[in-house]
Amino acid sequence: MRLASRLPAGSQLIFRHYGVPERTALAQRLARICRARRIELLVAGDLALADRLKAGLHLPDAAAANPSPRLRLWRRRGGKLTAAAHDRLGLVRADRLGAEAVLLSPVFPTLSHPETKPLGLLAFRRLVRGSKVPVVALGGIDGTTVLKMKSAPIAGVAAVGAFSSPRLPP
Repeated sequence: MRLASRLPAGSQLIFRHYGVPERTALAQRLARICRARRIELLVAGDLALADRLKAGLHLPDAAAANPSPRLRLWRRRGGKLTAAAHDRLGLVRADRLGAEAVLLSPVFPTLSHPETKPLGLLAFRRLVRGSKVPVVALGGIDGTTVLKMKSAPIAGVAAVGAFSSPRLPP
């Protein structure tokens, strides 16, 4: 909830919180805050909850590989969709699903997934150039690495851990 109060209007916030016992109630409170602050809310991996909240849907890479049959109908009704990708196949899946954007990660080493080998800036740029879907950089984004993304042909950057640090520039 604190993060939503720090984001500027026009931002997007992906609600993950998988396995939290009060996930629905927490998402409902967050949806009210997002509406009031004009922040677009996307619910990760739960089409029914996204639909109930009139929010967008963000598909983790594994869910994008095996999407719900209801997803296409939901998209035809105007539901917003983003997807996660970690390689070229993930980018292709996002395109086939009609995703409006894809979060490609991890670009840099990240504390949230220390065991995952980062793509690195060169491989990331190659993947972005081959993507038919606008790409948002994710993974290891902080006040230093975000500056390295300046010349990358991306739609934006996303961060998780950086918001716990005051070092991220506006």
